[in-house]
Formats: sequence, C-alpha cells, structure tokens
Amino acid sequence: MPITKLETAAAPEKPVAVVDIGSNSVRLVVYDGLRRSPSPVFNEKVLCGLGKGVAITGLLAETGILRALNELRRFKAICKLIGVKEIYAVATAAAREAKNGPDFITKAEKALGASIEVLTGKEEAEYAALGVISGIPDADGIAGDLGGGSLELVDIKADQAGKGITLPLGALRLIDLSEGSLAKAREIIDETLSRASILADLKGRDFYAVGGTWRNLARLHMAQVNYPLHVLHNYAIPFDAARSVAGLVSGLSVASLKDVTAVSRSRADTLPFGALVLDRLLAHSEPRNVVFSVFGVREGLLYKRLKRRRQDSDPLISAAWDFARRYARSPEHERELCDWTDQFFGTEQLPEDMTQRRLRHAACLLADIGWRAHPDYRGERSMTMISQASFVGVDHPGRLFLALTVFYRYEGPGDDRAPAEFRRLVGKDMKKRAEILAAAMRLAYVLTAAMPGVLPKIRMSVQPGGNLVLKMPKKFADLMGERVEKRLGDLATILGCTPSVEI
Repeated sequence: MPITKLETAAAPEKPVAVVDIGSNSVRLVVYDGLRRSPSPVFNEKVLCGLGKGVAITGLLAETGILRALNELRRFKAICKLIGVKEIYAVATAAAREAKNGPDFITKAEKALGASIEVLTGKEEAEYAALGVISGIPDADGIAGDLGGGSLELVDIKADQAGKGITLPLGALRLIDLSEGSLAKAREIIDETLSRASILADLKGRDFYAVGGTWRNLARLHMAQVNYPLHVLHNYAIPFDAARSVAGLVSGLSVASLKDVTAVSRSRADTLPFGALVLDRLLAHSEPRNVVFSVFGVREGLLYKRLKRRRQDSDPLISAAWDFARRYARSPEHERELCDWTDQFFGTEQLPEDMTQRRLRHAACLLADIGWRAHPDYRGERSMTMISQASFVGVDHPGRLFLALTVFYRYEGPGDDRAPAEFRRLVGKDMKKRAEILAAAMRLAYVLTAAMPGVLPKIRMSVQPGGNLVLKMPKKFADLMGERVEKRLGDLATILGCTPSVEI
C-alpha cells in the first residue's frame, strides 16, 4: 500500500464475530472490525467432538450436540455483551454429512440467535485458502486445512485460490475408521492421497498448514529447537525437519503426549493421527517447507467480505499504521518518516528490493510506539511489542527486523543488548540495514521532536563521492545543534560517508 494513501484518521469499526462449528471444536472469535488485518478481541473454543462416530453411525454425537448448544448460547451472550451486530457462523464436515445435521443446525441457530451456513467441501477449501492468502500475501504452494472430519487442499499463487479438494482424512474420522489403529490409519491415508493429483504440484513449493492439530506440531518443534520467537503464524519448518517431527509424534502414545508441555492436552487424542496425515502428505509431495498459518476458514470468510480495494492493501502496513494511530505522538510524522527515508534508500548507494522497502515503511510507522515508556525501557518495550504483536503479512526474519530497528532507534545502532538469537535469525545484512534505518530515525527525531510538517522540507542524500548531505531550509536553521550534528555523524559512520550540512 502506498504510504500516501493511508487513511489519516481511524475509521470507526464495529466488532464482528465468526462462529466456526467444526467436527471437533466449536469456536467463537470476535474481531475488532471487518478490517484487512483484524485483531481478535475475544477467542474461545470448546472441543465438543461433534464428528466423533459420524463415519460409523452417520450421526452427530449426542454429547457433542449438548455441549455445542450450551456453548452457542454462551457465544450469543458474549456477542451481546461486546456489542457485536454481525455474526458470521459456519458449520463444516460433521454437520453437512450427518443424518441429524439439519436438525442440529436448526437448534444451533436458535441457540446462537444467528443463521448458520453449512459449508460444502469446496467452500470450506476456498475459505481456508483465502485465510492463508490474507495472512501470507506472497504465499505460493498448497494450503491444507485439517479438521476433525476432513482435509481440504487448495493451490494458491499470486493472491489467488485455485481449485480445491476435500479428502475424508480428518483426525476424528481416521480414529473411527481405523478403530484407533495408526497402522490401519496409515493405509487409509496413503490410499486416499495416492489419488490426490493436486499434490503433484506441491514438490519444491511450500505447504501451508492450517488447523489446531498441526499448530501443536509447530509448538513441539519450537520447543525441540529452543526457538526464541513463540509466534506460530508464518513459522516455517524445512521438509526434512517437518517429516522428522511428524513421524516422531505419529509414533507416540496419547499418554506420553499428555505429559508434553508444548502440546495441548485436549489435542493429545487426535495429534498422532494429525501428525500421521502430515507425514504421509509430505512423503507424497516433497514440498520445500511446511509453513504454519493461524489464519484459516474464519479469516478467509472475513477477507472475502472485504471490498477489493481493502483486499489489495498490505496487511503488514495496515497493522503498522494502526499501531501508529494508537501509540505514536504524531501518526502523520511517521508517514512523513516513510517518505523522508525514500530519499536515500533505494538509491544506487543504498539499494533495496520491494520486500525491504515495505519492511522499512512498516518500521517507520512503528518507530514511536514506545515513547510513553520510561526512557530506560523504550527500546526493550518496543522490541517486545513488535516481536510478539498479532499482526500478519510478515515472516519471522522480517518481524525481527522490525523489532530490532525500533530497538536500535531508542538504544542506538550496534547496541548488542538486543537478544543474540534475534540478531542471528535476522542475519548480518538485515541487521546492518536495521542499524542504518535506526540511525536515520534517530536523526529525524532530534530534528523534528516527532512533530509533523518538518521532514518534508528537509532533504538528505548520499552523494556518489561518499558525502552524506543534509540540506536544511533557512527557516529551520535554528534546529541545528550539537545533538543533530552527532546523530548525522553517527549515520554517516555507519554508511562509511563524510557528513556535511547545507543551509
């Protein structure tokens, strides 16, 4: 999204809710609005097990029905309490396949006080793919959404969802059909996947894993490798490592999994079967990486309801701009900072590609979010906020680039108080770029005191001869001083330039 086209004032947003009635869980998520980068303000699920036994009896489990109806009544009350006016409710595999599904939906609509759309397999696959696209705009591969009753697979590329398929490989269904035998489940999975021609297009691309069962595998792998960033979205595991962890978990007993702190105890029953599905899928397709997406059907449903203009906007820039409007002294100044740094980034002396450019703009929008903290904690607080924020549209190295840039903006470039594991994951080149951008920010803030209207009048450029030239209009000449000269010198040192000022 071009920075100049960002909204200058926060548009009023009304909370919206999505209720997802799945084969295993029933969940309510209330978001802060129908936005490009929605943030959950309330999130609750109950594992009702509606689909348990459907593959054998053809009926939704009675205990599951009772639990689901009770929870839907609670969801109705919660939505009223929060002030939700729009509830989008969907039901998936179990409700559409069970003989008593229609009767359950009638009762569920009464309990929830809203209509419920029973998704076809094709619709479920489409929403899952759109959810991945909304959270990972540059996704290129196949999205797989594993639920209790089914597995949806959809090819995604260039912000478009291709044709999808639904396979009867949900974890609860496999438990029923295999009578709890992993060996028998493996035969069912292999036979089904051998007919899934879509997997032939996955080799060498990325597989985007959606669903709570698979997210638990990501948590387990993070614990295994002592990963420093506990953010599941866009967490990537290379093919060999993904097969290793999936193969390991598919061989563990339910009792042993319940003792693993990284695994949700409520998922212990289904996790070995979900891990087995992933292991066999990887064996049949050989993707480059498994990338985990916390966005799926629910977010895809909201994304589809956005106007095309908002769909096309950048979710990272939108989220960063929202942070600026909430926390910065002057959001307009942060937008000016984006344009001001355009003068010397992307030039022959300091080249950047489009990915680096959008990260720079996001960092500029986030540059002042820590100003209310005690001066000794502004860098640390900002780094924590950014590294742990719920925004999407950025991979883990990119997220840490943003966190380190704003940390250096407060603490000064080269300050190795930043966690070593963060610096390692970012890499030397991006760490250096973070230091350069932070030094430019430090100069900008002493020049402007974070007030808008100044930066657009000040020019700065890196000359071919190696000079860093700051051009100040006469009416701002009194803003110059020792501190400005020091910050200009710091930036020049990092760039390997000689600083100079022209009034």
